[in-house]
Amino acid sequence: MAVSKDPAPTAITALTGRQRRHLRGLANPRKPLVHVGEAGVSEAVVRALDSALEGHELVKVKLQQPNNKKAEAQILAEKSGAELCGLVGHTVILYRRRQDNPEIELPSPGSPE
Repeated sequence: MAVSKDPAPTAITALTGRQRRHLRGLANPRKPLVHVGEAGVSEAVVRALDSALEGHELVKVKLQQPNNKKAEAQILAEKSGAELCGLVGHTVILYRRRQDNPEIELPSPGSPE
């Protein structure tokens, strides 16, 4: 019986606290590119988020009156294959490294501040 190997994982490894802090700092001056309405996270929102992440790597998502903002932020991260960097008010900060020509350089986990 042949053993099949899983393909290389496409998701990035978990970010360190320092890397998340760095990304939140980069996201600070940016405006939200994706807005989630009262209907919540839909397939159209996930497609828009996927497109925004492909173009920008670091994206802010504005939630409109969420019932559970932490749960919605986690759903957005999971469905888009992105890392959740932060949740400030009703704004979610997501990061997904581009495979070709990454624009954002993260500090290495072991480097001093």
